[in-house]
Amino acid sequence: MPIADKTTYLAPLVCEMRKVWPENRAIMIVCHGHSVPAGYFWTPHVDTFNSYPHLFHLRIKERFPFAVTNVIVTAIGGANSISGSGRFKQDVLCHKPDLITIDYGLNDRWTDISEVRKAWTDMVRAGTDSGARIILLTPTWDMSVVTPGDENGRLLRERAALIRDIAGNECVGLADSYRAFERVVSSGVPLESLLSSGNHPNRKGHELVVDELMSWFPF
Repeated sequence: MPIADKTTYLAPLVCEMRKVWPENRAIMIVCHGHSVPAGYFWTPHVDTFNSYPHLFHLRIKERFPFAVTNVIVTAIGGANSISGSGRFKQDVLCHKPDLITIDYGLNDRWTDISEVRKAWTDMVRAGTDSGARIILLTPTWDMSVVTPGDENGRLLRERAALIRDIAGNECVGLADSYRAFERVVSSGVPLESLLSSGNHPNRKGHELVVDELMSWFPF
């Protein structure tokens, strides 16, 4: 199944973001997930202003200078989609979001895939029912992807494929961070230059995620 259409999916939201005072309103964006959107570079160090939710906010403001935007991070380090789904209503929907991003792929490797599918699908449907637009994120890379024989790398590819499948089934947005890393590393860029630690991206890695998110604003 195809994912949502990039040329139309966020069009109603973009319309709101182009309005100027006094016709505009606050736009609420929630970034839900694990340690990567939470801003962990190397545990326990949290580098909020070099992580993709903050960089995404900066890019949004460059594109829509008259918009009043709030980017709220509800991510928790070490969490997976099961716990994220359990707190989705109280932590995410309480903000009445216009746009929700969901990013749990890295930590979902060690959870049963059928439970992961249900958790992601439950969050997508609850968000959609609330009136929000949804963008799912495939995982950023860690060193397991380029370590021969590492089972974690295989599981990461599997979870990325699952997230793409859910985005297609539910016809929502997809920011394919996994493929963004794949393209850049295939071009000859060392993976280490995109990571701050073994499994967390640095600013350059986070910027790849922002590029994927901003591709949903081609207006």
